[in-house]
Amino acid sequence: MMRCRRSVVVAIYVMLALSLAVPEGPLDAAAPNNAPDAANYWPQWRGPMSTGVAPHAHPPIEWHESADDEDPKTKNIRWKTQLPGKGHSTPVIWGDQVFVTSAISVGDAFDPKYSEAPGAHDNIPVTHKHRFVVLALHRADGHLLWQTTVYEAVPHEGGHYTASHASASPVTDGEHLFAFFGSSGLFCLDLQGQVVWSKEFGHMQTRHGHGEGGSPAIYGETLIVNWDHEGRSFVAALNKRTGKELWREPRDEVTSWATPIVIEHDGSAQVIISGTQRVRAYDLQSGKVVWSCGGLSRNIVASPVAAAGMVFAASSYDTRNLLAIRVAGAQGDITETKNVAWTTRQLTPYVPSPLLYENTLYFLRHYQGILSRLDVGSGEPITGPLRLNGIRDVYASPVAADGRVYITDLAGTTVVLTHDPVPRPLAVNRLCEGISASAALVGAAMYLRGSESLYCLADDGAGRRDP
Repeated sequence: MMRCRRSVVVAIYVMLALSLAVPEGPLDAAAPNNAPDAANYWPQWRGPMSTGVAPHAHPPIEWHESADDEDPKTKNIRWKTQLPGKGHSTPVIWGDQVFVTSAISVGDAFDPKYSEAPGAHDNIPVTHKHRFVVLALHRADGHLLWQTTVYEAVPHEGGHYTASHASASPVTDGEHLFAFFGSSGLFCLDLQGQVVWSKEFGHMQTRHGHGEGGSPAIYGETLIVNWDHEGRSFVAALNKRTGKELWREPRDEVTSWATPIVIEHDGSAQVIISGTQRVRAYDLQSGKVVWSCGGLSRNIVASPVAAAGMVFAASSYDTRNLLAIRVAGAQGDITETKNVAWTTRQLTPYVPSPLLYENTLYFLRHYQGILSRLDVGSGEPITGPLRLNGIRDVYASPVAADGRVYITDLAGTTVVLTHDPVPRPLAVNRLCEGISASAALVGAAMYLRGSESLYCLADDGAGRRDP
């Protein structure tokens, strides 16, 4: 009988000693989702500042779930709601609502339709029509507020056995919700679940037919969609209220799964996108390339992070490299110039994106449980690497709040560490579902999407109240 063990604090082995103290004073964040009150919620992939940090959250340290009939007790699980279909998108939270997307198989099964992409392997075929849905749950108790079907079709191809047809995370400005299903379209809904507008970009042909996953980004009145695939790649900016395309810039790129971020520099906004050929910065108003830098790998999955005039982009599929780019003065091709402040080829990430918390850049080796911590200014190790006991393969990106770092693996295990010069292990917690989606942190709660359910984890005995 399956049994999820009670949360326990276990040892995390520190492989190397402290080598550099953290500089005093936190760094300023990159341009956040600039909707009013965004910092109090989780409005998009990687949180309000696109760094993985929730500046005002205080999530729990320990939780416990048991699937054993003889030990049915749970700890710090405020609610658990089963979700229809399948999706790896991060929950997005605003006000009293938690938004998720999903793809639901409907109708009778038909003969398997396998991907015809060159080099296709380890893929799941299409066997059903799919219903693409957006759901809103009540943040207090997890009950369903509304469910909207935005599209229904037979997907043009399946995906890797670890993928889903709803892997792109939605984004909200507190007034609208934007749900992106790649080849199945982009949809703008109001927060009551009514579709305001929709847009199709065609069929995306991903490398090896492994599926789609990059999320949109939003800044002010502009929505950004990156469309890197094996065909004609581009990045497009749309008016968020109408869906009208403002500009479209071709990209000399192949498939990537990274999500764009937006930064502010010298009074203007730049869209930063990692790619196989280059990391590029686009002027938000015109779409023109401001600067670019080569040096990453194929199969870009990890999204960049930024703060205090620095952009950090990483890869490790076949080329391990992490670039620390100084934005001031960056123009044209900055590869191997002084704008590349530092680089490292050690233990860089593939699937999970880096976490940028104050002066520290956290990242995992490839998608394994080995954590590096670098000083953002110098690139020197603060401690580490750290081997995380109890953690195996990790697809979810690490998150942080309230002086703690949270890392969740595919088996549903979450390690909690202190954000100290020498981190201390606080807990290893396990849920009874696998987890590919990254966590969301708001108020006193942590929201984790499992393979079947959405969890709200909160220390309700701590005497704290959500905003």
